[in-house]
Amino acid sequence: MTSLKVSFHSVGSSIYPACIVPAAVSKNVMRKQRHWEKIVAAKKSKRRQEKERRKAKHCQDANAGNDHQQHSKKFLKAITKERLLEAKDSGPRLCIDLSMTDHMSKKELSRLAAQIRRLYGSNKKAAKPFWLYLTGFVQNSPLYDECVRMNDGFVNYLVEFTEDSFLDLFPLETIIYLTPDSENVLEDIDPTKIYIVGGLVDESVQKKVTYQKAKGNNLQTARLPIQEYMIKKDNVKNYHSEILAINNVFDILCTYCETRSWPEALRAGVSPGKGFVLPDEIIPEN
Repeated sequence: MTSLKVSFHSVGSSIYPACIVPAAVSKNVMRKQRHWEKIVAAKKSKRRQEKERRKAKHCQDANAGNDHQQHSKKFLKAITKERLLEAKDSGPRLCIDLSMTDHMSKKELSRLAAQIRRLYGSNKKAAKPFWLYLTGFVQNSPLYDECVRMNDGFVNYLVEFTEDSFLDLFPLETIIYLTPDSENVLEDIDPTKIYIVGGLVDESVQKKVTYQKAKGNNLQTARLPIQEYMIKKDNVKNYHSEILAINNVFDILCTYCETRSWPEALRAGVSPGKGFVLPDEIIPEN
C-alpha cells in the first residue's frame, strides 16, 4: 500500500489540509505548494505595509506643519550624514586628545566614554557641525572597550579615529589647545585652525596637565572667555571652576558657531554648579 503524506496550511486561526499526496511529492505539487506559499507571504507583506502606512499617516496628521517630524528616520539619518561629511571638508575642526588615559580609573574611563557619546550626539543635531577627531585612541584599549560597551553604534560614528598623536596629523601652527590655564582668551573660532580638547577625567584634579602638555610642545593655547562674560556667584563652598567636561566645551563652541554670541554659548555649556553665571541671571535681593 502506498503511504500518504498530509500537509497543512494555516490562514488566520483556521488550519486545513493543503493537499494529500504520496510521500514522494511530485515536482508539479511542489511547484504549486511554493506558489501558494508566495501568495501567503505576499498577503502578509501587504498587511504589514498597510499597517506601516497607517502608522505613518497617523504620525503625519499628529505633526501637521512640522516638516521634520514628517520625514522617515532613514531620510533624517541620511541628512545628518550629509551634514557631518560636509563638515569634514568645510566645517570647523575639533580634536579630542585621548593620549592621557593610561592612568585613569575604570570609573573615570566610563565618565569619559559617556562624555564622548554626549558630544557626538550634540554634533549630530548641530546646524553647523564640527568635523571630529579622536586622536591617541588605541583600539582594544580599556577606553575603546568602554566606548563600545556604553555607546550604541560607536564603531560607526562619523568621526576620525586614529592611534596617532594630533601632533603628527596637523601643522603645529594650525593647532590651538583649549585649556582653562591659558593666559590667552578665545575670541573667535577660525575654520582654518584645529582646536584640541584634552580627553581627561581626573578625579584627583591634577593641575595644569593639558596646559603643560601644550606648552611643552610649543603650541598655541586659549581658554574660553568665562571670566570675560560671566561672574562668580556666591555659594556655601566658595567653589568656582572653569574646568569643564569635553561635551560641555563642545556645546559652548557649537553654540557660538551658530549664534556668534559668547553669552549664549556660555549659557549652553557652563552649569550653575561651576559657580559662574551670566550677569542677567543674578536675581537681585529685595
